[in-house]
Amino acid sequence: MQYVIEAPQPATVPVEGETAVFPVRRIWCVGRNYADHAREMGHDPDREPPFFFAKPATAVVPGGGSLPFPVQTKDLHHEIELVVAIGKGGKDIAVEDALSHVYGYAVGLDMTRRDIQAEAKKLGRPWELSKGFDQSCPISAIVPASKIGHPANGKIEVSVNGKVQQTGDMNQMIWSVPESIAYLSRYVELLPGDLLMTGTPAGVSAVKPGDSLHGTCEGVGEVRVTYAS
Repeated sequence: MQYVIEAPQPATVPVEGETAVFPVRRIWCVGRNYADHAREMGHDPDREPPFFFAKPATAVVPGGGSLPFPVQTKDLHHEIELVVAIGKGGKDIAVEDALSHVYGYAVGLDMTRRDIQAEAKKLGRPWELSKGFDQSCPISAIVPASKIGHPANGKIEVSVNGKVQQTGDMNQMIWSVPESIAYLSRYVELLPGDLLMTGTPAGVSAVKPGDSLHGTCEGVGEVRVTYAS
């Protein structure tokens, strides 16, 4: 096929133990999926069904590393999350079948320009500029589920400059991975290459230029990011 402009290269994430890489199609994110985080953001986790927002595939930063501090924000926040890599597509997926659609797992950071998000909420506008900006999704290598199974519990946390800021357990999710996959598939057809970020525990906090972040998810992996001063 011939294009009128240079075709963009697909976003990819390394796969642990493989030379082949995982192509990223879309990034779906579950909002407020840990009860304590929902409360710290001023919401009642017992009263709302899951909701989703998206990041572009180009937001991924495989392995993290040294990054420029994002522009147009004075209140950048970290959100550590278990990431699910979809290997088999489907729609109206049953909860009991959902895990058969998973290729593997990673740990990622949903970086958020909180000041832009707060202003968008106040004005009833979309969140895209607060969530989907460039390099807003540092992510570890994907580990195939065939090697680690399907983690449903285990510590998930992020440290900033060596101090733990967020910590929780994956078993604290309001909506489990199978439930989130099933629910989302009612609204969109999930396709191979989709990533699902599954929410973040309490303890989100501001990140400044010069800060170093270390995110871990027990049994899955780690991601490190340092923002240029």
